[in-house]
Amino acid sequence: MGRMVRVKLHLRRFARRHPWISVTVRSLVIFSAAFGGGYGFIAGSRSEHSGYDPNNFAIGASFLFAIACVALATLSMRMRFLRKKMRKVALHNEALADRNWELQEAEERARSLFESQGDLIVLRDADHRITFVNDAYCELARRDRVELIGSQFQFTVLEQGDSAIEPNGTRIHDQRIETRLGPRWIAWREALVRFDAGAPAEMQSVGRDVTDRAETERALSEARDQADAANRAKSRFLAMTSHEIRTPLNGIIGMSSLLLDTHLTPEQMTYARAVKTSGDALLALIEELLDYSKVEAGKIDLESRPFALTTLIEEITELLAPRAQARKLEIAAYVDDRLPVAVVGDAARLRQVLLNLAGNAIKFTTAGGVALIVEPGIWPNEISFLVRDTGIGIAPEAQARIFREFEQADDGIARSYGGTGLGLSISERIVKRMGGRITLESTPGEGSTFVVSVALAPSSDAAQPFAPPDLAARSVMLVAPQSIEASLIARRLERWGGQTCVVSDPDVALALLPERTWHAVLLDHTLGLGCVETLATAARSFATQRIVMFTPAARQELQFSASSALTGYLVKPLRAASLAARLVSSPEISAPSLIDEALAEPLKAAEAVSAPRGLSVLVAEDNEINALLMRSLLTRLGHQALIATNGEEALESWLAARSAGAPYDLVLMDIQMPGLDGIEATKRIRLNETNGRRTPILALTANTLAEDRHACFEAGMDGFLVKPLDREKLTEALAGLSTSPHVVA
Repeated sequence: MGRMVRVKLHLRRFARRHPWISVTVRSLVIFSAAFGGGYGFIAGSRSEHSGYDPNNFAIGASFLFAIACVALATLSMRMRFLRKKMRKVALHNEALADRNWELQEAEERARSLFESQGDLIVLRDADHRITFVNDAYCELARRDRVELIGSQFQFTVLEQGDSAIEPNGTRIHDQRIETRLGPRWIAWREALVRFDAGAPAEMQSVGRDVTDRAETERALSEARDQADAANRAKSRFLAMTSHEIRTPLNGIIGMSSLLLDTHLTPEQMTYARAVKTSGDALLALIEELLDYSKVEAGKIDLESRPFALTTLIEEITELLAPRAQARKLEIAAYVDDRLPVAVVGDAARLRQVLLNLAGNAIKFTTAGGVALIVEPGIWPNEISFLVRDTGIGIAPEAQARIFREFEQADDGIARSYGGTGLGLSISERIVKRMGGRITLESTPGEGSTFVVSVALAPSSDAAQPFAPPDLAARSVMLVAPQSIEASLIARRLERWGGQTCVVSDPDVALALLPERTWHAVLLDHTLGLGCVETLATAARSFATQRIVMFTPAARQELQFSASSALTGYLVKPLRAASLAARLVSSPEISAPSLIDEALAEPLKAAEAVSAPRGLSVLVAEDNEINALLMRSLLTRLGHQALIATNGEEALESWLAARSAGAPYDLVLMDIQMPGLDGIEATKRIRLNETNGRRTPILALTANTLAEDRHACFEAGMDGFLVKPLDREKLTEALAGLSTSPHVVA
């Protein structure tokens, strides 16, 4: 069956190829059939034995004519059907021709598009032979298309970049190739494509010249590397400059402090204080510049340790109190009772930010005061630190730029108040580094409020806070000028349940005393000695507690008699724990002893942290002035000091003392010394401590970078003292050495 079909197909193809042969054969067949049939019929009818019958002949002829008519009609119908079918075929052929023309147009358009592409396009078969290239490829290769087709041409690769595979299997990579135009960077995209079913897939590579982009990226990378190198060089320069300035500055500040402890005339005292004040100002400037360099270099490392929130805020307030009181300003703090007692964070950096903001508030305030308020923030675990002042304020157009480097509100402020304009910029970057934000609200002439919002998680290992007094249904009168501290004290008393009455006029206070029984009357010493005595005496019959509040500088003004009506004293700025203890304490103590007791607390605290007496201290210091300063400070603290001018001498002295059975109790080791430096000397001392007692070693240096501290502790040092160094820092370090392995001052 299949063989017959193939034969028919061959015959039909032959007939289509040679139509005249088909027409001739058909004509011969029809003529032969007609002639043979007619001739046979006529011959048969005229034969003698034919039995011719005209009737039958007519019937037969009619029958044949009818058959011929039917055949003609059938043939006519078939011809009509075939013509209709031919018209459909013609229409279909026309549509196919149009489609074919469109396909040819699309193919030509696609080919033209490929040819005119600026990207390089090349197709390769399984043997890496080129089957297609566009004009861009030929132009870059400087070869004809005929020459490239069928070849295995490849560009010379000078540098191969990294490659990556996309999820769809496309390979992406960069190559730096050699061309007649010079080295060029080409970004290739390679993928397998299949054009005909059953045919093998070909590798299609599309390359784009990205030389400009690659050169730009390389230039940016080199610029970034140069910027990093410049940043590191700047950091090294600032660190070296800081060290070189701190070393003589240590002598200036230290020697001026020692000079102030001697017997001087009033004129000499003025000059010595001016020297120390100038040294402190220069030190603050160096610290600010060094902090800025650390922030710029991204070298601020944050710690995460628990610390007491209230203690931190009150310490900041007390630290700034002398500066504020010297300008006749009030400074006070308030920590909301809803906040946790201790939180986890970087207390040192937070202290730095708040000291900067509060210090600026004091500097730009001439009347009124400064308040440091701590409240819950708007987000979970967020704490808001508000630094509010009654100073000159900041104009709206200047508020946006004061957080930039070396910017101040205006030139007049820079001339009147001084400063570098780095403090707020450093503070903002530190706060952002802590994940917080800093905002400003200010009105010119009315004051400013800086708000620092930082997320600090509560700590569970904190000590129990003081128990606030129960002042429910108790009345407290606060007689003081309308001031920041008075408002914060009243706010705290109300949080404790007290009914607080704030009075600024002493006469009004005298009139209000008989109206009720008062649990306590708080009197501000700024009312005057006579007024305080009068109010205290008048309140004997109406108030259980009669407490006066004063600053340490006002101690000489408060000369009360033994029969004074006062029952207690509080030192400003007030601590919450001190206020609570005074409100619940017994009033049966004489007035003069209370004053002495209140003022003696800081002295007792200082004595409690003083170092043991009679230590043998080895000081390794190459600077003669600093060595003399260290010897004087240690001698005044009751210690014996031996000076070594370099690391070799320090090591030999330590070995000699150890061999003699009289080892040093402490070694103060300078870091940068000629010959053997402090780091290497410490390492050698630790290597020789195979057995026996470990000698405490404190680093004594002007370097303050984190890597310097790390190097000291890695070498085996126990503490880190930063120059300039005064007696208080040295005393605290010596006392803290017994409780903490890493002392930093």
